[in-house]
Amino acid sequence: MACVKKGLSRQDAHEEIRVLSHQAADNVKKQGKDNDLLDRIRRTAFFNPILPELDALLDPSTFVGRAPQQVEKFTSTEVKKVLEPYASYIAKAETSALSV
Repeated sequence: MACVKKGLSRQDAHEEIRVLSHQAADNVKKQGKDNDLLDRIRRTAFFNPILPELDALLDPSTFVGRAPQQVEKFTSTEVKKVLEPYASYIAKAETSALSV
């Protein structure tokens, strides 16, 4: 969508990403290499208009919406009620190391 906001064709953007993602997948599946999709996007002239904002566009925190607030509300109400009978045990709990 960032490409479209910069005046690029949505269909062309999807096709560019499809081609690059297939190349990157090939790299991973057939050659055992790391996924280099983002590097491919950065090297492709088509995406030059969005390169300055690419890192911000990929920031995971922009995709979670209200989830952090919803989790906080749920744990501070529902989970807290369920754990109340075990408060004394939780207070005495120690941290243990687990080696697998």
